[in-house]
Amino acid sequence: MAGKPFPSGQQFQSDKWMAIPENQPGCASGLECLTQIDKLVLHQVVELLEAVSGWETKNKYAIKNTKGEQIYYAFEESGTLMRLLCGPRRGFNIHIVDKTNREVINISREFKCCATGCPWFTCCKGCYHELRVEAPVGEVAGYVRQTCSLLAPRFEILDKDHYPIFGIKGPLLICDILWCFDKTFNINSHLDRRGTPIGEIAKKFSGIAKELFTDADLFGVSFPHDLDVTMKAVLLGAVFLIDFMYFEGESGGL
Repeated sequence: MAGKPFPSGQQFQSDKWMAIPENQPGCASGLECLTQIDKLVLHQVVELLEAVSGWETKNKYAIKNTKGEQIYYAFEESGTLMRLLCGPRRGFNIHIVDKTNREVINISREFKCCATGCPWFTCCKGCYHELRVEAPVGEVAGYVRQTCSLLAPRFEILDKDHYPIFGIKGPLLICDILWCFDKTFNINSHLDRRGTPIGEIAKKFSGIAKELFTDADLFGVSFPHDLDVTMKAVLLGAVFLIDFMYFEGESGGL
């Protein structure tokens, strides 16, 4: 069952929403649009306070299809002190709502003091980032877990029983000197890690002004068209984890 509606003030107003497909048997309410797409585009919405002061505010995202039609709106729930003191390592809840303001996906990460973006630290038990995805809300769809590696960042996409489904491998270099280039994280089947990627998560260069002075990010995530909608939701969750771990602090915000 989809979650309860949120106050109207939490919604991002858009004049172009994707029409909700009808007659989708077996598909949970609120996830119908995911049956029709193989790519999502995420635009981070930056508030004036963060753009001017550099202070970290709650993240907000417009989630669209490739036609520019909005499908969902996502907003972060986290404590002020957690954002100011822990920055991109903070714990959070991401509420994803549809055009009626009903929560349809929930994404959460607990704060871990020893977890970092460095893949070496992940080899220590418990020192890895893990994110849980509920789709629909109240039903665990799967998890995204950072895994141990020497150089390139790696993640596992797990189902609700923690069985590995996909692996994600990022680029060797994710650093400030390469801020003007797109950065791609390839998605592979867990059974064929070295085969042809079945999808990707790409952080797109969003322009000099946005890259230098804000944390406003532009992402795309692609996956097989016929993939189960709950796994599409988990891969969407991976975008948020990658954003917080590697791109949240690019502009030097608190």
